[in-house]
Amino acid sequence: MFDFLFYRENEPLIFTQANFWYFFGIIIVIYQFIYQRLAWRNLFLTVVSLYFYYLSGGYFFVLLVISTLIDYYIGKWIDESENQKHRKWLLVASMVSNLALLVYFKYTFFFTDTFNTIFETNLQAQNILAIWANSLTNSQFDINKIILPVGISFYTFQTMSYSIDIYRRELKPVKNIWDFAFFVSFFPQLVAGPIVRASEFVPQIYQNYRLSQQEFGKAIFLIINGLIKKIFISDYISINFVDRIFENPAEYSGFEILMGVYGYAIQIYCDFSGYSDIAIGLALLLGYRLTLNFNSPYKALNITDFWRRWHISLSSWLRDYLYISMGGNRKGKFKTYLFLLITMLLGGLWHGAHVRFIIWGALHGAALALHKLWLANFPDRNPTFFGKIWATFLTFHFVCFCWIFFRADNMDLISQILYKIVFEFNFALIPDVILGNWKIFTVIGIAYFFHHLPSLQKIQLEETFIQLPDLTKAILILFILLLLFQVRTAEVQPFIYFQF
Repeated sequence: MFDFLFYRENEPLIFTQANFWYFFGIIIVIYQFIYQRLAWRNLFLTVVSLYFYYLSGGYFFVLLVISTLIDYYIGKWIDESENQKHRKWLLVASMVSNLALLVYFKYTFFFTDTFNTIFETNLQAQNILAIWANSLTNSQFDINKIILPVGISFYTFQTMSYSIDIYRRELKPVKNIWDFAFFVSFFPQLVAGPIVRASEFVPQIYQNYRLSQQEFGKAIFLIINGLIKKIFISDYISINFVDRIFENPAEYSGFEILMGVYGYAIQIYCDFSGYSDIAIGLALLLGYRLTLNFNSPYKALNITDFWRRWHISLSSWLRDYLYISMGGNRKGKFKTYLFLLITMLLGGLWHGAHVRFIIWGALHGAALALHKLWLANFPDRNPTFFGKIWATFLTFHFVCFCWIFFRADNMDLISQILYKIVFEFNFALIPDVILGNWKIFTVIGIAYFFHHLPSLQKIQLEETFIQLPDLTKAILILFILLLLFQVRTAEVQPFIYFQF
C-alpha cells in the first residue's frame, strides 16, 4: 500500500514522472508554513533532499552522507589550522577520500579488465557495499555487479570544491553540519547538476526567502521549457530514431546515420539542458538561485566558445580546479597546450570508463589547444556575417563528429558509422528517407530553429509568458502538459547524465 514511499529500482523519482510532482507539491504545501524561519527551512529541505536521493538512487544515499561528513569536518579543520603543511595534508585527505569513492564505483571494472588484459590474470571485481548490505540486512544484492550511484560525479565535485576553496582561503566554512548537508544534497540539482559552488550557494542559506512576481513567472517558464525539451524533443527523437541508428548502423544509409548524429546532438542538448532548466526553476521557486548551465552551445563560433556555453558548471570547474591548478597559461605555451589536453582527457574520463570517452576528451582537448595556438599566431578579428556562419558550421560539425564517440556503445559501431557516412551516403535514398521520417525530422528542425533564435527573441518570449494573465498562463500550461502526456513514452526515460 505504501510502496511509493520506498525506492523502486524501475521507477526512480525523476522530473518527468508524475510521482515527482506529487512529491514536490507536498514540499510546497509544507514550505508555506516554514519558509520564513531559516533554521526550520534549511533542516526541512535537507531531510527532503536526502529522502529524494533515496527515492532516486536507493541505499546509495549512504555514500552521500559519508561524503558530507568527510568534507564538512575536513573543511572545518583546514580553516582552523595555521600550519600550511597540515592544511595541505587535510586537503589531500579530502581529495583521496572523494576520488576513491568515485574511482571505485566508476572505474573498478575498467581498471580490472585493463589489468587482466595486460598481465593475463583473472581478477574479479566485487561490490563491497553490496557485501556489507547483504550481511547487515539479509538482502540479496549482486556482489559481482557495481552500480554507479546516481549523481556521484556531481556531488563529489561539489564537495571537493568546498574543501579546495577553504584551503585557498577563498571561502569560510558553513556554520554547522546541517547547513553543509543542505548545500551538498539540495535536491533540484543533486543528481545531474548544475555543479554548485559553495561560494555561490552557501550565502543563500542564510538569506531570507525572496521571490518576485517576475522570478515566479521565470521559474514556471523554465520548468515548462525543460519538460518540453526532455519529453517532446529528446525522448521522442531518441526512441523513434536516434537509438535505432546507433544500435545497428549497418542497416541504415550514410544519410540516415548523419541525420541520426544531428538528432543525437540536439537530443543530448535538450535532455541535459532540459534537466538544468527544471532544476533552476524548482530552486527558484524555493528561493534559491542557481547559475546558468547552457547558453545555446551550437551557436558557438569556435570550440573555446562552445565550452563557454556547454555544461558551464563543469567546464568552469575543470578550468578553475584542474587546468589552473596545474599551471594554466602561466608556464609557457607548450605546457598550456598540454594542460588543456590533460584537462579534457580527464573530462572525458569523468563521463565514463571507456576508451571512446577518452577519445572524445582528447579530440576536444586537441581542438582547444589548436584554437589557442591559432589565436596566438593570428589574433582574432571581427568576422563577417558569412564568416560567422562558416565558423559556426565548422564548430558544430566538429562537435557532432565527437558526439559519435560519446554516443556509440563501442569502437566497432563507431567504425561502421564513419564508414557509412563517408562511403555509403546513398544520395538516391534521401527523398524516401525524408518522407518516411518527416515527423522526426520536423521535431529536430523545430528544436534547432528555436535553439538558433537570437538571444533577444528568447528573452522576449520568456517576458511575454511572464506578463500573461494568470488564467491565460494556467490554460497554456494545462494545454502543454496534456500535449506532453500524449507524446510521452510508457517506459521511464532517465536523463542521459544520470549515468555519469
